[in-house]
Amino acid sequence: MRFIVTVVSLILAWAAVAQAEEGLQDYRQHLPLTLSGEGPWYRVELPMAVYYAAEHGDLRDLRVFNGQGQAMAYALLPGQRESRDEEQEHGVRWFPLYGDTEQGGVPRLRVQRNTDGTLIELSDEQPTQTQRQLRGWLLDASAIDAPLVRLNLNWSGGEEGFQRFTIEASDDLQHWRSWGDGQVARLSFADERIDQRQVELPGEPARYLRLLWRSPQQAPQLDVVTLRSRRQASSPAPLVWSEPLEGKAGAYGHYQWQLPQALPLERLRIALDEPNTLAPVWFTARTREQEPWQALASGVFYRLPQEGREVRQDELALPGWPVRQLSLRVDARGGGLGSQAPRLQLAVRATQLVFLARGEPPYQLALGRAGAGSAALPITTLIPGYQPERLAELPKAEVAVDALQVSAPAASAAAPRNWQRWGLWALLLVGVAMLALMAASLLKKSDPS
Repeated sequence: MRFIVTVVSLILAWAAVAQAEEGLQDYRQHLPLTLSGEGPWYRVELPMAVYYAAEHGDLRDLRVFNGQGQAMAYALLPGQRESRDEEQEHGVRWFPLYGDTEQGGVPRLRVQRNTDGTLIELSDEQPTQTQRQLRGWLLDASAIDAPLVRLNLNWSGGEEGFQRFTIEASDDLQHWRSWGDGQVARLSFADERIDQRQVELPGEPARYLRLLWRSPQQAPQLDVVTLRSRRQASSPAPLVWSEPLEGKAGAYGHYQWQLPQALPLERLRIALDEPNTLAPVWFTARTREQEPWQALASGVFYRLPQEGREVRQDELALPGWPVRQLSLRVDARGGGLGSQAPRLQLAVRATQLVFLARGEPPYQLALGRAGAGSAALPITTLIPGYQPERLAELPKAEVAVDALQVSAPAASAAAPRNWQRWGLWALLLVGVAMLALMAASLLKKSDPS
């Protein structure tokens, strides 16, 4: 019995180790990596040729090996849409607001505006004989179509010290909402002067601002007023483009392209070689040859003169579906794209590989294993304490795509691994059978009858 247990344990342990083993020889493509800079982490911008060499469009079969054949820890970072804040400084017009010195309160206004809301004239409704006092200022921000984040005031006159005022916002000069208080300051001491000119705003849009001094009799005269706006801008995710691909011409105006594998395409581009080209187009695609064609994208390609310059539209955005076969139909009424099949470029979302170099070079990128599963780690696991801005600081490594093997792998190359896989399954089944026999024997011995 001890012998059976020992044999079964050895079989299962050896099978598990053999199943977990993964070597460079299991991958069809081996691409050398050239490292530069001090590691230990390196980043690689993956070109389109790497996607072509992989067995899966999501690069699940990608690995990195060192000179001793050991697999390196790595992470894959797909390119993401980037958002950023853009600020802009605007000079604005301002109008004085007068109030009755005896009654105080908010001045009443008579306003004239043009069609786009810009103030033409602003006057108060107080009688001319009434003693008036400057109560504040009205700022015309109607030309700014972004949230306001900062007010900058430059002034002359007035007393030194701190000047406080209320800030109100409106879109129609009738209804006002409070934006809190503001304060500017001018202090002098020993031939030194300190000016505090900036006031933070809540980051909301408004067409008009009203500033009312807390102490009008001490308020200064404004010389320059600027407003700073901030809007959030975004840029599309970075793409990696293929080399131009020659298509296969079918019936008139029909063309097809075959990709090495199904790729999640984000964009395509057609070379328009002839001027004065106009071509309505329809693209269909499929992942496998047996599947029906599905509508992918449509549009109008053109290369035309306009106002003394040439304008062109030669790209189409795609939904990111996996595509292996692509078909183009050109509307003949536009004159077509020429007698030859057009050259097509395809783009997928750019991906960066980050790996932890360990052991001795040469380091190699391995691809092309049909049954492989992803071994990528989260970037926060690969680099403890990772921050996105750190990515650009990592030294680069270059992948030599010239080493790609264009021809398909021979069937005999996969045979040893297939034999080993079946052998492992056979050993596992033998081990299970021996465990079952052992259990039956134990049950028989424990049976009181």
